Amino acid sequence: MRTLIENLEFALTVDKNDKVLHRASVVVNNDRIGDIGLAADVAKRNPRESFDKIIDGSRYGMTPGFIDSHVHLSETLSRAVFPDTLATRAWVFHWAKPFYAAVTGEDEVCGARIGMAEMLRCGTTCFLDMGAQNAVRGVIEAIDQMGMRGITGRHAADVRPDQIPPGWTEEMMRHHFFPDAKTALKELERTVKDFDGAGGGRIRCWCNIEGKEPCSLELHIGSRALAEKLGVGTTYHLATSIEEAKVSERKHGKWPITRIHDNGGLASNLVIAHCVAVQDHEVGLMADAGTKVAFCPATSVKLAKGAAKIGKYPEMIEAGMDVGLGTDGVSAGGNMNLMRQIYMMAGMFKDSRMDSTLIGARKALRMATIDGAKALGWDDEVGSLEVGKKADFVLFDLDHFEWAPYGDALQAVVYSASPASIAQTWVDGKALFRDGRVVTVDEKALRAEARHRAAEAVKRAGLSHAHTPTVTTTYD
Repeated sequence: MRTLIENLEFALTVDKNDKVLHRASVVVNNDRIGDIGLAADVAKRNPRESFDKIIDGSRYGMTPGFIDSHVHLSETLSRAVFPDTLATRAWVFHWAKPFYAAVTGEDEVCGARIGMAEMLRCGTTCFLDMGAQNAVRGVIEAIDQMGMRGITGRHAADVRPDQIPPGWTEEMMRHHFFPDAKTALKELERTVKDFDGAGGGRIRCWCNIEGKEPCSLELHIGSRALAEKLGVGTTYHLATSIEEAKVSERKHGKWPITRIHDNGGLASNLVIAHCVAVQDHEVGLMADAGTKVAFCPATSVKLAKGAAKIGKYPEMIEAGMDVGLGTDGVSAGGNMNLMRQIYMMAGMFKDSRMDSTLIGARKALRMATIDGAKALGWDDEVGSLEVGKKADFVLFDLDHFEWAPYGDALQAVVYSASPASIAQTWVDGKALFRDGRVVTVDEKALRAEARHRAAEAVKRAGLSHAHTPTVTTTYD
């Protein structure tokens, strides 16, 4: 299938020079970009009769598809269930874990599907999921059926708390916690061998673990080493809050990043999620190792992680690290709208440090596209609009009120636009969101199923604003 999208008002290529094309055309050859450039030049190189389909792009603007560097598909049914007065550790141990305990494999697949439908409506074409709690095969099949590009795995931990918090069930702990690191790593290896490369290569499988206190040092170090052996990556939560850092210092004499570094755990195939509580010298440790970071601005704001106050993200970027953006799970970040993260990233450090030159629109967009692709090890195929790369892109409707009028397309995308003005989202050369709907799923039926399953899961979990703890001493 050969498609021409001609006369685009603009195309933000996000190539190495951040080239912006005006009155541009793009040729899609099956699943890849066959040509891109000024409309007149593309027309000279490509006879019109060579195309199976020609799309008038004169009312559209194009960007690369957005890349979500940290998401929890298995959390999607918990939207707006937990209080917004929780710090990170209480949020995880007293609310998220009991919710996960009440989620079945079928619930998890439903949540993954509705989460991906939301992503497509928001322009996200590729993601790094923390991994399935129950139904790895089901989630893999859901990604394939939705047509998205993504990385997932088998969520793993191996350290149960000394005192089991309320709401944790033995059944949840059996499938969530492996008896030891060796057993967990064996299962992670099997999962990668079974599923990596599914969906014609659109789906990758990594050696993902939960990270932090629920994982032993052996599992942190071992998952990265196993990933290297298998030629894949790993991701886990680390340094997610100052409370976590202080627990680590009290127990181990070191902050989390230093502890992992001193045991040989930092490397270029590791993506650390959140990475808020970082000391100055630890930025250099990560940069020297080539370690990547997935920053979730909305989660930091909602859970009071303090990224704008203590976070070292501008320093990480200055040190040459690949820092991507993530939405996190919907109960932590609010939704799967990566454009919200782009907007926040562009401005939050300008404001907190009172320096208008920090980050800004250009870098924020790169973090959600090519830098995210680099973090995921997929920048050879996605993250920018270039010949030979996969045809993953977003078309904005420039007739929408968000765009009437506008001057600079880059600033309009970052500061003015939202998913409301997204007309189409393409993955692998196919328009998966168009004409106001996601074409690979019955969204109305899916939403009804999700509402039912979410209500039942919350009921089973027994979560209550009146009775569920909002502070924790778990793993202290």
